[in-house]
Amino acid sequence: MASLLISLSLSFTIAGDLRFGDLWVWRPFCIFRFVFFQKGASEMPMFQPSKRDAVVGYEGGGDGHVLDLDTAVKDGILGGVDAGFVGAAVGEKLDLKKMIEELNLSEVPSVFICPISLEPMQDPVTLCTGQTYERSNILKWLGLGHFTCPTTMQELWDDSVTPNKTLYHLIHTWFTQKYLLMRKRSEDVQGRASELFETLKKVKGQARVQALKELQQVVATHATARKRVIDEGGVAILSSLLGPFTSHVVGSEAIGILVNLSLDSESKTNLMQPAKISLIVDILNEGCINTKINCARLIETLMEEKDFRSEIVSSHSLLVGLMRLVKDKRYPNGVLPGLSLLRTICLHKEVRGLIVSIGVVPQLVELLPTLDFDSLELALFVLDSLSTLQEGRVALKECSNTIPNMVRLIMRISETCTQYALSILWFVCSLAPDECSSIAVDAGLAAKLLLVIQSGCNPVLKQRSAELLKLCSLNYSDTIFISKCKLTRTIQ
Repeated sequence: MASLLISLSLSFTIAGDLRFGDLWVWRPFCIFRFVFFQKGASEMPMFQPSKRDAVVGYEGGGDGHVLDLDTAVKDGILGGVDAGFVGAAVGEKLDLKKMIEELNLSEVPSVFICPISLEPMQDPVTLCTGQTYERSNILKWLGLGHFTCPTTMQELWDDSVTPNKTLYHLIHTWFTQKYLLMRKRSEDVQGRASELFETLKKVKGQARVQALKELQQVVATHATARKRVIDEGGVAILSSLLGPFTSHVVGSEAIGILVNLSLDSESKTNLMQPAKISLIVDILNEGCINTKINCARLIETLMEEKDFRSEIVSSHSLLVGLMRLVKDKRYPNGVLPGLSLLRTICLHKEVRGLIVSIGVVPQLVELLPTLDFDSLELALFVLDSLSTLQEGRVALKECSNTIPNMVRLIMRISETCTQYALSILWFVCSLAPDECSSIAVDAGLAAKLLLVIQSGCNPVLKQRSAELLKLCSLNYSDTIFISKCKLTRTIQ
């Protein structure tokens, strides 16, 4: 009886691409078959012999090589899986949408991807052309009045869609395996974090250091481990390790863990004790580059607390350590976290005078040409904040590169950078109009200001530019000043 059945195969490809399709239908068995065809395959409907129970093809199998589902899963044709894990995966029915969202995989077998949304399919359906899509996507396509196949652009002779249960089962099985494996690893990581945490309570010396090192690696890599440490009161234990008698080795590892945890208000208050801050500052000055970065990040996290007191960061040693971190050309990855903390400290007006006193202004001015976009904005914010102080303006004026560097940044990086540069120039030129205005105009400031005024910038920037232009023109006759406003030099 079966030998008398005829199977109709409809297959279409696009030159230069690999497509899957080939809807095989017979009654009463309803078997769906996917086959890959190489470039140059026939683009017309074609008959092919039926192979019962053949359900999935793969690229590695040559022209139209067909495998059954079990073989595809066990042999890892579509992504590779552990054969011993198949039983557990198939045995536990999990929500496909939830698994796709939680896994958020970057690499998924191409046959699982909807050609319309380029996302994994959760409810695959097949058109009469043999192409398969996510149900909601293809129904929306058809609902817009399209009567063509989105992939082949062939006109549809039947606009009905057929659930592709075989592909759905394959997708669900594949994602289930990945999901269960992820969950198992997560449980293993949480268990390991708990073991290390318990060990930490009991041991001292080198054994404690080793436990902290491993716990830091686990916490830095796995969110589930971070949650487990927090749930088991790890923040309080780690905070207790920071004190006047703590070695820098233990302190560095403890800080490396704390900086990766979500700290509540109570934890932050506990860490802001003078003895703990003193240790963190000492480690910032003497630790390796990663430890210095961790210290800067942890202090900035503590400063987010509403009850933070500015005297905590009114430390000469802290500010000197930060500038060493920012200026260290051997480790450019320390610039951004160092400047970020310095910016946060500058929000406290009480500390700005101390920052100026340790020579931050000329150091930052000299660094400006070497900074990337994000670091540049932070550095300019700091300099702009310090220019609100008389001693800050004097320090900016005495630095020979202040005016040329600021003029160079106008209308070059971003509107924010232009805003900071104009503000700094205004304070400096207002301090010594005769001297500084002449230097600024010779550096091309007048032409830059005209560009700002004629641009679509913020009205506040235009107003500041007009005021600065008027200030700069006081020492020149109209004819001479106009000659210095040529745009050619600015453009060059």
